[in-house]
Amino acid sequence: MPRIIFIHPDGRRQEVDGAVGSSVMRAAERHGIPEIIAECGGAAACATCHVYVAPRPDLPKMSAMEDDMLEVTAEPRRPDSRLSCQIIMTADLDGLEVGLPETQV
Repeated sequence: MPRIIFIHPDGRRQEVDGAVGSSVMRAAERHGIPEIIAECGGAAACATCHVYVAPRPDLPKMSAMEDDMLEVTAEPRRPDSRLSCQIIMTADLDGLEVGLPETQV
């Protein structure tokens, strides 16, 4: 199972297992990551699963819908902003580091 390393706003690192074919958002829900709210359940319609992910060649490309939703995040959008519901885990993403914002609302 590929590992995801969530980096909390206080700098604490939390490593969890992510299932291949499932989203980073679902892994956060399964492991009780409080900074991921995911009000829309993963439909890229609320931006409450906003995260910061350094670019990697194996990271899925951002869709136009995700790009639009990142304009309405509670924390400022950064160049490394993504919606965790739109990052689907693969074996290649093992060790993915995901920064968590202070707030989602």
